[in-house]
Amino acid sequence: MKKIKVFIERASDGYYSAYMPDSPLNFGATGEGSTATEAQEDFLNVVNDYVKNGETLPEGAEFEFNYDVASFLEYYRTRLTLAGLSRITGVSQGQLSHYVTGHRKPSARTTEKIQQSLHRFAEDLQQIHFI
Repeated sequence: MKKIKVFIERASDGYYSAYMPDSPLNFGATGEGSTATEAQEDFLNVVNDYVKNGETLPEGAEFEFNYDVASFLEYYRTRLTLAGLSRITGVSQGQLSHYVTGHRKPSARTTEKIQQSLHRFAEDLQQIHFI
């Protein structure tokens, strides 16, 4: 399966964009929105428009969405509270709030800490089996 990376980032104006940093396609596509979800949906609509107009995607192509921290927190805010994320990641709720609002950006080290903590949490969830 061919994974095509799509970055979703929050801009300084508060809007979100979705784009392919290194497009393996014969066309470029971007999406925009007031939320990360809207940017992702807009991106997919643009790709679908290209396909409807005769462009092709590689066989088995799958888009892999990569988020900056602010976009991730905004995208998952209805599923994960900042208090819960703070307990999972060890990053204070106040700091996470600053990242969501764009008042601060996490360092590379903090970004890695958040990512690794979430991956460990996901691995823990995969071990759950109900009876």
